[in-house]
Amino acid sequence: MADGGRAAERVLPWVEGEGARGRLLGCWQTEHGPLGRLFVLRSFDDDGELAAERTRARLSAAPFGAGPGSVVTDLSLASFAPFPFVPPVRPGEFGRVYEIRDYHLRPGGLSPTIEAWRGALPARHVIDPLTVAMYALDGPTRIIHIWPFGGLDERVEIRRDLAARGIWPPAGAPEQILDAQSIMAWPTAFSPLH
Repeated sequence: MADGGRAAERVLPWVEGEGARGRLLGCWQTEHGPLGRLFVLRSFDDDGELAAERTRARLSAAPFGAGPGSVVTDLSLASFAPFPFVPPVRPGEFGRVYEIRDYHLRPGGLSPTIEAWRGALPARHVIDPLTVAMYALDGPTRIIHIWPFGGLDERVEIRRDLAARGIWPPAGAPEQILDAQSIMAWPTAFSPLH
C-alpha cells in the first residue's frame, strides 16, 4: 500500500513545477475504499493545454515525484469533461470529507444519465451541493461525481433523506450503471477544495 501522506507531498511541486499547465482544484487522500491513494482534480483552459500536460507527465522520468525508491508507486491519468449544466468547480471550504463516486456505464448510457441528472440535480443541489459531475473523454464510458460532506454520518443521513423523499437517485440513471465505486477521501492540507 502506498504512503498517501508522503505521496501527497509530491503533488504540489509537480502541478506548480516548470512547464506545468492547468490549475489545481482539489487533492484528496483516500480513507474508505482503496487505501493510500490520492485523487488530484485539475482544470485546463483548452484541449491543447490538457494534452500538453498529459504528455509532460507521460514523458517525465518522475511524474508527481514517482521513480525508483519513491512512495509514488502507480499513476493513472484520465481526462473528463463536466456535465454541460454543471457550474465550474470553485475552490473553498465545503466539507471535511468528500465522496468520490465512479460509475462505469453501459455502452450508450451516457446521454440518458446526463439527461436524468439534468432533471434531478437542481433539487438535490439545494440540499447537498455538488462539487462536480463529469464524464470520461477516453477509455470506458464512465462518470465521476464528487460531493462534500461535514462528516460520514452527515453523508449517510443526507443520502437516506434524499432517497426517502424521491429526490435521488435520478429516475432512469441507475439502470445505466454496470459497476459503481464509492470512495471516501479527505482533503490534503494544500487542496483548494476543503
